[in-house]
Amino acid sequence: MRHKLVFSALALCVATIGLAGCGNNAPSTSSYPKNASVFLAGTDAPLPSVVSFQVTINSVMLSNGSNAGIDILQSPQTVDFARYNGLKTLLDFTSIPAGTYNTVTVSLANPVISYLNLNSTASAPPTIVTLSNATLMNSSVTVQLKNAFTLTTGAAAGLKMDFNLRKSLLTDSTGQLTGQVDPTIEFTALTPNTPSSEIDEFYGTVISVNTSQNSFMIQGSHGRQYTVVLNKADMGSGATQTEWDDQGDESGNSQGGNNGQVNLANLVPNQTIVDISGQFQPNTQTFDATDVAIISQHGFYAAGLVTYVNPTTGPANTFQMYVRGVLPTSTGVKLGQIANVQLTGNENFYVFRHHSPLLQFLFNSSLMTPGQDVSIGGPATGAQNASSVSTKRVVLHLSGISGTIVPGTMDESSSSFEMVPDGVTGYLLSDGNPSGNPIRVYLTGDTEYRGGFSGMADLTATGNTVVRVVGLVLEDPATGKPILVGRFMDKTDNTDNNDN
Repeated sequence: MRHKLVFSALALCVATIGLAGCGNNAPSTSSYPKNASVFLAGTDAPLPSVVSFQVTINSVMLSNGSNAGIDILQSPQTVDFARYNGLKTLLDFTSIPAGTYNTVTVSLANPVISYLNLNSTASAPPTIVTLSNATLMNSSVTVQLKNAFTLTTGAAAGLKMDFNLRKSLLTDSTGQLTGQVDPTIEFTALTPNTPSSEIDEFYGTVISVNTSQNSFMIQGSHGRQYTVVLNKADMGSGATQTEWDDQGDESGNSQGGNNGQVNLANLVPNQTIVDISGQFQPNTQTFDATDVAIISQHGFYAAGLVTYVNPTTGPANTFQMYVRGVLPTSTGVKLGQIANVQLTGNENFYVFRHHSPLLQFLFNSSLMTPGQDVSIGGPATGAQNASSVSTKRVVLHLSGISGTIVPGTMDESSSSFEMVPDGVTGYLLSDGNPSGNPIRVYLTGDTEYRGGFSGMADLTATGNTVVRVVGLVLEDPATGKPILVGRFMDKTDNTDNNDN
C-alpha cells in the first residue's frame, strides 16, 4: 500500500533558501536568532455552483505579539480557494527566522466570485457568471493561534489555513450570492516530517536533467526553480522508490503508470511538463518526490474542471473545461475561462497517481463526464484559440467532493454507499439540481481513512453522515452514470463540511 497522505485545499509553501522576503519586517535576532522552514496549507468548504473564488493575498504575517510581524510571502499571490478541496499545492517559498509565533494576520484584496450557470436546455453547455460587485467586508483578518507555533532551526513546520467559503461568501434569504465576502479563516499547526507536510500536486516545466544525481529541475508558474530528487527516504520510513506515472512519448494509449520504474530519459527540457508530489528537504529548495507524472511532452498544459462533454454518449468529439491552471500563460487559454478541447481519437488517456486500474472502470473518450478534474497536454500552437484547443494527452486527477451519506445505502459486499455530493462538482454531477442527486461511492483496499475514520464501519457508527471523499470521478460503463472511487475518506464537520 502506498504511503499515507493528508490533503488540504491548497498550500503556500515557504522554506529557507536564502532569498530576500522579510525586508524591514524582520524582528530582532535576539528574539528569532536563526532561520527555519515553514509552509502554509489551506482548505475550504464548498458552495453549490461556485466554481471559483479568487482573492489576492497581499501578506501573511506571523507575530509573537511583541515584535513586528514577519511576512511569509515574497510577493502578493492571487489564489483560487475553490480550486482544491482535499488537495494542496505549492505557491511560494521564502525565509523566516526560527522562533515561537502566536498570531497570524492575513491581508486580502480583489475578491472575484464566479459560478456555473447551467443552461435551461439540457443539451447546451453551461456558462460562467462572474459577480461584478464582490467586496471584502474585512480586508485584514488576525487569527490568534490556539496553540503556539514554534519553528525550530533547520527543521520544517507548517500551518494549515482554513478559508471557509461556505461561511465567507454571504447569501441572501433566497440563497443567492450577494457578492459580500466576510473572510472566515482559521489556522492549525501541522506536524513536520509527517504526511501532512506533503505537497500533493505541483506543476512545473522541466528545464534540466541530472542523471548522475537522479534528479531534475523544474520551473513553476511564478518563474521559481526547484530541484526534484528521486528515490529518497520518505518521512523516516526507509528507502522509498518514486512512483512514475504516465511516461512515454505519446505514441501509445496506455493506462496508469509503470509500477515505479523511473526513466529520466523521457524528460525533455523546456518541453516536458510534470505534476509532482513530495516533501521539501529542510532548508533547501529541493523536493524529495514520491510521485512524478508527465502531463505534457510538448510544452503546454491546462488543467481544470470538465463542464460539458459532446456528445453525451459514445466517444467524445469535444469537451469543455473550466481552466484553473495553465503553462505557459502566453497562449490563448487563460485562467477562469472555459476552453473547448477538440478530440481526434489519437489522444492518450491516463489516471494520475493510480497504479492499480480497476478492471470495470476505464477513462477514455467514451467515459468522460462533467465533474471530472483533468489536465490536457500538447503543443502550445494548438492552444492559441480557447474555443478550439488541441491535445495529445488527457490525464484524470483526484477530486475532493464533500457530501451527505444517504441512510440505508451502505453495501458492505461491494464496499460502497450513496452520497449526495456538494459543491460545484456535485452541481455538475446532479445536472444543476441544487439539492443534489445521489452518486455511488466505491471504496477499495487502497482507500485510506483520515480525520478520525478508521474504516467503512465508522461512516455510520459515529453518526457523522457528512464526509469528504478524495477520489476519481468516473463514468460507470454499464449504467452511463457517474460514480466516485475513493482514495481517501475524510471525516468532516457536519455544519460546514470542513475537515477536523
